[in-house]
Amino acid sequence: MKILRREFLQLVAAAAVLPAASRIAWAQSYPARPVRIIVGFPPGTATDIVARLLASSLSKRLGERFFVENQPGAATNIGTETAVRSAPDGYTLLAMTVTNAVNETLYKHLTFDFARDIVPVASTIQSSNVMEVNLLVPAKTVPEFIAHAKANPGKINYGSLGYGTAPNMAAELFKMMTGVNMVQVPYRGSYMPDLIGGRIQVAFTPIPQTIANIRAGQLRALAVTSAMPSDALPGIPTVGTFVPGYEATIWHGIGAPKGTPARIVNKLHKEINAILAEPTTRATLANLGAEPAPMTTPEFGKFITAQIDKWGKVVNFADIKIS
Repeated sequence: MKILRREFLQLVAAAAVLPAASRIAWAQSYPARPVRIIVGFPPGTATDIVARLLASSLSKRLGERFFVENQPGAATNIGTETAVRSAPDGYTLLAMTVTNAVNETLYKHLTFDFARDIVPVASTIQSSNVMEVNLLVPAKTVPEFIAHAKANPGKINYGSLGYGTAPNMAAELFKMMTGVNMVQVPYRGSYMPDLIGGRIQVAFTPIPQTIANIRAGQLRALAVTSAMPSDALPGIPTVGTFVPGYEATIWHGIGAPKGTPARIVNKLHKEINAILAEPTTRATLANLGAEPAPMTTPEFGKFITAQIDKWGKVVNFADIKIS
């Protein structure tokens, strides 16, 4: 049987369309199985809290289980590498935060490039650290703390979750801009018990992680690190009120491995933004001292690039070196 040239070309065109149609149908049916969100910090940290809130809402909206998988260590690099090496199919997501931007400069021999290998999916929230001290510290204001620290050089210990984490960078920025000498005490897990107990004196802790301790009177809040005061801590000034130009806002977002289909990225972006717009979500975040910070995907990408530049300057000024 002879096939006319026109019929042959139609058959070739139809065959070429089938794989594309299959890919579109696959993306539209997403998710068809559970989706993990990798968090590079231990349970109970701010990144973990936000990721679990999103996972619960996404599960309800999309009809498949979204779950958090904590992979702490190396200031999020362990979890980030897992995400980078995962299949770009939408079933592994990364809970991103400012620490990921810091690590681009902090670590000289990473096996991945965060800005290149992770696709920004959605900016979720922004919040502040709170500069807080245990009740044994005599300072009740930032100027009093600066005076106390300068009178006791090298005797003030601050808690962090390791080099490059938000508490570490906020503290190093404070040191850089005030000239105080504080010693970092990095923790693999939470430093809150030691801060409350007086074994360390100060920390720059994400508000969602510590607001309950402050409200319970276990810790004294001196200031918030954002540019504006936080509604969650009324009456608490900003660090910038006393240290002009100081600002260390924490941001969170969701990313996916490079190569994740655009349809899946766009679907997740739309769903996450819808979650952030829900009154119940906004009320929950406000109670935690955070607020929604939606951006378009291109805007989020540019924001991350700017954050890499900002914190790279702090890392270099503080001469922090990690191989």
